[in-house]
Amino acid sequence: MSRRFTIAGFAVLALATGFVAPPAALAQNPRAIFGAGRGDQDQAREAVRAGRQVPLSKILQTIAARNPGRHLNTTLGDSGGRTAYFIQWQLDDGQVVVFVVDAENGQILGRQGG
Repeated sequence: MSRRFTIAGFAVLALATGFVAPPAALAQNPRAIFGAGRGDQDQAREAVRAGRQVPLSKILQTIAARNPGRHLNTTLGDSGGRTAYFIQWQLDDGQVVVFVVDAENGQILGRQGG
């Protein structure tokens, strides 16, 4: 019996905190359950299609050619008033660095860590 209450409690907490989209939101945007649809990815995709932004895949190829390792995570943000990719990259020696890359022209603006 307590297991049912625990599961129900987590479900209510998840709905209340916005961790899980309510059913009405899912009817409007079925991708909301996966965390998509917040706009960032959709805006980035549209910017690439319109030619305003370099595709992330191309930037990752450039980084990999110069810095053997693997891609961990990417966020889109602002650097000096310009749209930028913040790319977490793990080098072959295990160090994690963050590359700041101008999203409009693909130029690496900086590197933090490592």
